[in-house]
Amino acid sequence: MTSHQRLAGTTALVTGGGQGIGRGIALALAADGADVVVTGRTEKTLRAVVAEIEERGAAGHAVVGDVGQRDEVDRMVEETVRTFGGLDILVNNAQSVVQRPLAETSYEDLELSYRSGPLGTFHAMRAALPYLKRRGGSIVNLASSAALIGQEGFASYAMAKEAIRGLTRVAAREWGPYGIRVNAICPVSLSPGAAAYFEAHPEKHAEVLSEIPLGRLGDAEQDIGRAVVALADDGMRYLTGATLVLEGGRTIVH
Repeated sequence: MTSHQRLAGTTALVTGGGQGIGRGIALALAADGADVVVTGRTEKTLRAVVAEIEERGAAGHAVVGDVGQRDEVDRMVEETVRTFGGLDILVNNAQSVVQRPLAETSYEDLELSYRSGPLGTFHAMRAALPYLKRRGGSIVNLASSAALIGQEGFASYAMAKEAIRGLTRVAAREWGPYGIRVNAICPVSLSPGAAAYFEAHPEKHAEVLSEIPLGRLGDAEQDIGRAVVALADDGMRYLTGATLVLEGGRTIVH
C-alpha cells in the first residue's frame, strides 16, 4: 500500500461535508483511499463534493439530512453502512454558528447551538457505535478555539463546543476497550464564508493574521483534512481523548 492510500478499504462519514472544513476533510480522506459519505442539508453542494471525491479515486456518496434531527442522523449512519458495508471513521463536523453578545444570547440561540452541535454529535456517535465496535475505528469531533479563548460574541457556540470536548473525553474512556479512538480538533481554516467576510472586512483579516504565529489561515484540505487523516490512520493509534488545536499557534499567543 502506498503512503497516499493508507486508508484504503475504510469508510468514513463526514457530517456537514458539503462545504468549508467538512469538504476539506472529506477530500483529504478520499485522497488517502477512504470511501467517503458526506451529509448536509443542501443536495447540490453535497453532489459537487462527491464528484471531487471520485476525482481523487475514491467512492463517494451523499446523504441529505439535518444532524439536529435524531432520526435523520440514524438514517445517515444506516445509509453509510448499507452503501459501503461498514463504518470505520466518523467525523462530526456539522454545527450551526450563532454569533451574538452574551447579554443578547437567547434560549433559542442555545437550543440551535446544542441541537446542531453536541446533540447531533452524540446521536451520530451512538448510532455509529455498533459498527465501529466490529472493526475498531476513529471518531473525530469538531471543537473550537473560540471556546478555548472565550472569544467575544460566541457564547452559545462556545458552550456547545466545550460540551463536545467533554463528550469526547468520556467516549474515549468508555469506548477505548473496543479499539475505538475518540479525539477532538479545534481548527482555523479559510473557508469560503471566512474569505467573503475578510474581503468585506480587510482590517479584521489583518488582525486575525497578526494573532497567528505561522502567519496564515489553515487550508481546509491540506492542513485540517490531513490532520484528520493522521488521527484516522494507525500511525496515531495510541492517541485518544485528546484535543488537537489546529490554528497556527493562535491560542498559544493568548
